Amino acid sequence: MDVCLYMRYSSDRQTEQSIEGQRRVCMEFCKRQGYNVVEQYIDRATSAFKDTDKRTQFQKMIKDSDKQLWGAVVVYKLDRFARNRYDSATYKARLKKNGVRVISATENISDNPEGVILEAVLEGMAEFYSKELSQKITRGMYESAHKCHSIGGHIPLGYRIENKKLVIDEAAAIIVREAFDLYANGATIAEICEKFNNKGYKTVKGVDFNKNSFKSMFKNERYIGIYKYKDIRIEGGIPAIIDKETFEMVQKRLSINARAPARGKAKVDYLLAQKIFCGHCGAAMTGESGTGRSGDKYNYYTCSARKRFHTCDKTPLKKDFIERVVVEDALTILTPEVIEELAEAAVRQNKIDIENKSLVPALTQELHEIEKKISNLINMVEKGADSDALTARLMELEKQKRATEKRLVIAQDNIIILEKEHIVWWLTEFCNGDIEDENFRRNIIDLLVNSVTVWDEPDGWFKITSVYNLTSKKTETFRISYDQGSGLSNFASPKYSRRLCFRLYFFAKFHQY
Repeated sequence: MDVCLYMRYSSDRQTEQSIEGQRRVCMEFCKRQGYNVVEQYIDRATSAFKDTDKRTQFQKMIKDSDKQLWGAVVVYKLDRFARNRYDSATYKARLKKNGVRVISATENISDNPEGVILEAVLEGMAEFYSKELSQKITRGMYESAHKCHSIGGHIPLGYRIENKKLVIDEAAAIIVREAFDLYANGATIAEICEKFNNKGYKTVKGVDFNKNSFKSMFKNERYIGIYKYKDIRIEGGIPAIIDKETFEMVQKRLSINARAPARGKAKVDYLLAQKIFCGHCGAAMTGESGTGRSGDKYNYYTCSARKRFHTCDKTPLKKDFIERVVVEDALTILTPEVIEELAEAAVRQNKIDIENKSLVPALTQELHEIEKKISNLINMVEKGADSDALTARLMELEKQKRATEKRLVIAQDNIIILEKEHIVWWLTEFCNGDIEDENFRRNIIDLLVNSVTVWDEPDGWFKITSVYNLTSKKTETFRISYDQGSGLSNFASPKYSRRLCFRLYFFAKFHQY
């Protein structure tokens, strides 16, 4: 199979050597699997968690997948592909649509249900790690913010930084004051722009002004002395350039002249895409949207055979209804016992992958063979054999042994050994998420749901069969109506109180390590 490699390192204490290390491991993996590497994509000093749009090579790889030049993307670890489960699910779905799958060179996850569970756990833990790291950094930034220090980002025109704080740059502040005065007294943005460019004024980037130059300027509360960072808001934290009366006059004009809301269609994320099927004909159901007579927009799933060929009479399903039903049904089976099962399945698959697919067994066997050859040569020497060739061969084997031992240490360091207690803790945290949060519903579907099949019933109800990535509970079939769906519970039941205790117990256990 032809494959491509995707490699990335962030700016956090990583260098070009990280790419070389990833490339070496990925190339060795492809050689063992018989894959032919036809392309390589590399992003340097970019975060996987929040800078997906800035990962130019990643975006090029996703776009190139449309050409179907290769059948898989090989990464060093799953967190090189994405640490955000939303991005991971979104881009994997795009690749899957083009017949391309993502393969980890060091985690080696199988395609069976246990492999799906293991992959979901690894991705979730990678996202958790990224968020934990982000929180530590954020704490430091909060401390700086409470001192009204500049913590990076765009420096507004009219200010400069001295001793980590914003101070007024009088030469540029004159431009800011003039802009606010002109707009407050009736001048249009186009007129101000023309006037400033005729005077030779420049923006903070040293270029001519345009209409967009004033949008953020006129709304920037720093000009009236307000320091802001996330939820921190300190009045007088910055020296003011504009008085509050002028600023308020400008806000009123902006409100009056505000453009109408954008009419573009918002992106809709269909959480059951590629997992929901028509029970009548077996075809996949795809996301659709439409506008009713009242002008309201509706999103729903419709049978692709009905849409394209008009050969099926399956009625469309409201998107929010069916997704909510599937998630709530999945949550009812996510008991502490099932969490134990999921954790055991992930650990079991993890051990199988380490034993059968990692470099460790092969390198261990190679090291054993070298040591055996060295032992045989030493026995020959002890029996009286002596020659330059024998000595040279012994030195060569010793060199091979050291190199193999070094490779074995690296391979062992790259192995992810999952502890059951850690997985149980993470899954317990995971299942207690907010069902109103779309990201949470997406994660439940990704982790548990293999497929969903829906039939129309004669009485206006629906029959739904969910297939799960579980050994003990493969399927769940039930009937429901739109009326029932509109009154779905939020699971405020005693078993969820027990689940909370379960969550707290394993949270305490986790932090003992």
